[in-house]
Amino acid sequence: MRTKEVKEFRELSSEELAKKELELRDELFVLQMRRAASPLENSQRIPAVKKSVARIQTIVREQKKGEA
Repeated sequence: MRTKEVKEFRELSSEELAKKELELRDELFVLQMRRAASPLENSQRIPAVKKSVARIQTIVREQKKGEA
């Protein structure tokens, strides 16, 4: 499943990746606020979102390195 996610991220342009990263960061913020208020139904979503953000950052870095 994660390999599919990485392939989808690699197909996106740098602008789309930036937008997706922002969306994931917003989701992460909301999840963290909900966790502070009460227990989450799916507590594994926070690490999954963090890993997705890291994957996007890695792909962006690879793209910048390839351009240079």
